[in-house]
Amino acid sequence: MTALALTVSQARYVNKAFWRNPARAFFTFAFPLMFLVIFTSLLGNGTVHIGSIQVKLSTYYVAAMAAFAVIQACYSNIAIGISAQRDAGILKRIDGSPLPKAAFMASRILHSVGIAVLLVALTDAFGRAFYGARIPAGIPLLDFLSMLAVGSAALCALGLAVTVVIPNTDASSPVVLGTVLPLGFLSGIFIPFGNSTPSWIIWVGRIFPIRHFAAGMMAGLVGTPFDWLDVLVVAAWGAAGLLIALRYFSWEPHTG
Repeated sequence: MTALALTVSQARYVNKAFWRNPARAFFTFAFPLMFLVIFTSLLGNGTVHIGSIQVKLSTYYVAAMAAFAVIQACYSNIAIGISAQRDAGILKRIDGSPLPKAAFMASRILHSVGIAVLLVALTDAFGRAFYGARIPAGIPLLDFLSMLAVGSAALCALGLAVTVVIPNTDASSPVVLGTVLPLGFLSGIFIPFGNSTPSWIIWVGRIFPIRHFAAGMMAGLVGTPFDWLDVLVVAAWGAAGLLIALRYFSWEPHTG
């Protein structure tokens, strides 16, 4: 079999394992919708000014939770899942099997990106039905899909990179949450950035990819201006994550 065929075959196996775990599948898809309902119920009865555009908070949170869903599906899922498989010795066995390591990793990334796309579609459909969120079309749709594709791949690469500093399975969730939650707040995922947001928060947020990824998602789902610089920044972070993973990733369980 070719490398592509092996990747697709392995991705189908990963996908079957995912859907045959009903609790995992249910909460993966329910999690962003629960957050969306909670945030819109608590904070969604107003508007926020983003530049010269006035945006309803309810539709803002549709885009924010769509971005958060991709982060969970790609970055968190890859980091926690790969760390657990490494700790259990599965990666070590894969390393000694006929299955190419690249095909194994590509299958995990392909599955995560597929779940991310489904989550975005579900969140946007839910937001359209209950909060009047917009569905992008035409050029805005192409821009949106470009950010979604680049962002999903970059977040998967960063998920692989962060496994380098995760010592064991028990530490995976704290490390992932310790990176996602602070950056989520600094990037306007959980609390929207209006024109009165302190400049230092905006400056810090712009250093990291989540802010730029969220901005691209907002452009498609809310109608704020789309900037290709956001795509380039996210891609650069993804490339850096890939280089770190290629250099330091270990297929052996961490010791010590």
